[in-house]
Amino acid sequence: MAQLESAMMVTPEAVALEFRTANVGSRILAYLIDLAIVVVGAFAGLFAVALLGQATDVVVPDWVALTIVLVLLPSWWLGYFIAFEALWRGRTPGKAALGLRVVTKEGAPVRFRHAAIRSLFGVVDFALAGGFFAVVFILLTRDNQRLGDLVAGTLVLRERSGLAAPAAVTFTAPAGLEAYTATLDTSRLTTEEYQAVRTFLLRAASLPPGPRNALVLQLADPLALRLRPPPPAGITPEQFLRCVAAAYQQRQRQATRVPPSPQPPAPLAAPATPAPPAGQPSPPPAPLAPPPEGAPAPGQAGTPPGPPAPPPPADGGFAPPG
Repeated sequence: MAQLESAMMVTPEAVALEFRTANVGSRILAYLIDLAIVVVGAFAGLFAVALLGQATDVVVPDWVALTIVLVLLPSWWLGYFIAFEALWRGRTPGKAALGLRVVTKEGAPVRFRHAAIRSLFGVVDFALAGGFFAVVFILLTRDNQRLGDLVAGTLVLRERSGLAAPAAVTFTAPAGLEAYTATLDTSRLTTEEYQAVRTFLLRAASLPPGPRNALVLQLADPLALRLRPPPPAGITPEQFLRCVAAAYQQRQRQATRVPPSPQPPAPLAAPATPAPPAGQPSPPPAPLAPPPEGAPAPGQAGTPPGPPAPPPPADGGFAPPG
């Protein structure tokens, strides 16, 4: 059965947002409104064509009329949903009346590709079996998605509800650990791991001490072994997770804001030396400058490399709290 919990999205800045997905009732009602508009528009078009034929005394052959019905009517039905969702940021008149909007799984506005896939699979969802498949898929999926949503990677969200407006959750470095957070490399942290860290930090205050200590060690120990630099001495596991979350968000924000560096200009070609006039000898080459004192002579080995850098200290993770 479909769940009543909110859908989770992560923006490019690694900020998690929670939204409420539309249920079966609101989606069916919105579709009925759109279907009524489509049917009225189709009948209006056919009526206009019939009036035009009577006014001009033009007899339309049966095969031409059948072609118009079989080609133009499905095109009008598909074009209605594709055009509105692609040009109106995921809304149709029916969805706008019910306060619904179609977005991608990442929370971005849908494009022509998403709208086209949803409309094409809408033939299976709605036209076949009178919408039975659409209702079954919406009830059995976690995010209330029909077949077209699953293939296109979209969600139908409720924009108007009694819930509070969704707010972004950001993390800051603990006091005194700003410098460590700025140097923390989170490139090896996956989105799923960040989601686990974020969920723990938001719910840590409501957890009992025993499960809270066990869970924080379960999350912090593997990350402390993988991320560099390792956590400094005296830092607690929860402080380390806050540093990880803050550094990850900062890294994602920089990745989306920093423009690509421009290519350096090509070096100017050296001016060509004019050739001497005919009958004159070429000037002798300029003598080479002597090497600086203490530099190795050509053909000799250079300065021996220095001692290798010491390996990074091994990190054994966090000790269980006493």
